[in-house]
Amino acid sequence: MGWLRRFRSDESGASAALYALALPALVAAAGIGFDYARVAGMDSELQNAADQSALAGATQLDQLSDSITRATAAARNVSLPAINQTLFSNDSEGLTVDVPDGQVYFYATQADAEADTNRVTDAALARFIRVKVETRRANYALTPVVGAFFGDISAEAVAGIGSAVCRIPPLMICNPDEPLNNTDENVDFIAANHVGQGLLVVQQGFWDPGAFGFLDLGAGATGVEQALAWVSPTGNCIPVNGPEVIDAEIEPGLKASTQEAINTRFDVYDSCPAGGTCPSSINAIKDVTHISDTAGVPDFSNGKACTFGQNGESNGWLEPTNPYLPTADAALPDTVTPSAMGHPRDVCHAIDPRSCGRFGDGFWDRDAYFRSRYGWTQQQWLDNTGLSLGAGARPKTPTRYDVYKWEIANRGSTFDGATVLGNQVNGTRTNYGTPICSPHKSYGSGSIPADDVADRRRMSVAVINCHAEDVRGKSGPYRIRKFIDVFLVEPSLKRTRTAKTDIYMEIIGESDASAVGETAGTVIRRDVPYLIK
Repeated sequence: MGWLRRFRSDESGASAALYALALPALVAAAGIGFDYARVAGMDSELQNAADQSALAGATQLDQLSDSITRATAAARNVSLPAINQTLFSNDSEGLTVDVPDGQVYFYATQADAEADTNRVTDAALARFIRVKVETRRANYALTPVVGAFFGDISAEAVAGIGSAVCRIPPLMICNPDEPLNNTDENVDFIAANHVGQGLLVVQQGFWDPGAFGFLDLGAGATGVEQALAWVSPTGNCIPVNGPEVIDAEIEPGLKASTQEAINTRFDVYDSCPAGGTCPSSINAIKDVTHISDTAGVPDFSNGKACTFGQNGESNGWLEPTNPYLPTADAALPDTVTPSAMGHPRDVCHAIDPRSCGRFGDGFWDRDAYFRSRYGWTQQQWLDNTGLSLGAGARPKTPTRYDVYKWEIANRGSTFDGATVLGNQVNGTRTNYGTPICSPHKSYGSGSIPADDVADRRRMSVAVINCHAEDVRGKSGPYRIRKFIDVFLVEPSLKRTRTAKTDIYMEIIGESDASAVGETAGTVIRRDVPYLIK
């Protein structure tokens, strides 16, 4: 019986019983670990798909009319195996991850996007996107031991687009349509309502509708002058908080050098900041003439030969002896022809710069311009240019910008004895059509607008609601309501009826800052999508 006593006291196999008792729990734990690792992996895969889908959709949120359609298509295009796939789901739905129809939403603000409230369907308001990918299933292999058979996972992501506008000519105007004492920062300026109209903006010590100033892009007054004058300005980009809302500071103070920087675009060189080039536009037609010989050869013997002469000076650019100075709000009679004309102001502004408010009505003396510049009658200029004259006694077409572009496209061609952009010699004064000072100063023979060459007489101008933003100089930042493109009609000079502190422009339309790349107004918009959650 000794063996029986030894068996009863032997403890060497006690652990086997414990393992036997614990085995079901160990199998369950292993099963849970294995299966939930699959679920965690599937969750990461689906979240990655949602992130990529939201980012893809955000790249299309440029506020154009079809942006929501494009964003939805981009967001739903994650089903390609090369883009998104899940290896951890085993629900027989395949490898790819889809975004179901109706699971892409758009919002005007980040707060709405994060809270999933106030969804929008207006493309102009859609600035943020939320995407929810399909629900996928992981069927458990071992977890059913504890009564669980599968796990369902979905994922969603929110994204927006961060934008910056770069290489902006730093000119700003107070919204001409903003009411006095306005407090609504969203008062709009509808450029389409003013296309072809002359706009007189005045630099002054207070900020009223139509006043202008300069944007401080981070380099102060020097940076302003460089950006206005140089063909390839440097400087910081301005962050965009929406399609039409940009933070910027104002560079205050009256600065003659800033207008002089703009004048380089007209071949007038009172100033060009050192370190860059300041070419004139190839179309340098303006209402001032230059000293020359009787053959039209310019006289550069004087050190001020490319500056504007005034106060009795006889060098450089000067007003013609018989300038365009109408005395009635109508076209000049056929018997009256100025000795030299640039693209003129609207007639009402040419009579008295402030007689018709900031805006003219788009009526400028087309017949006098073509008669003075090329010696053509109305019928001749209509036949030669192919442009159409608007209806009524005060036609609004063609615009000055239309004529300017036609002249560039046909420069050097001869019609009815006149050469487009040729020179007009009148004794010892010549009205030049193409630049003479730009090549003389080694800035080139004239900038010709192209897809990759900005038009030197077309600028993108910031519009700010100065009353609502309480503009007080450099104490910003201030919100830019939008950018508009304008045609620079004339250089800013102190001559009869004009002041050096005036800038006269013609409205072209709203800037297409939604496009990536460079427009004719030298606005570059860079967009980078980013994840919010």
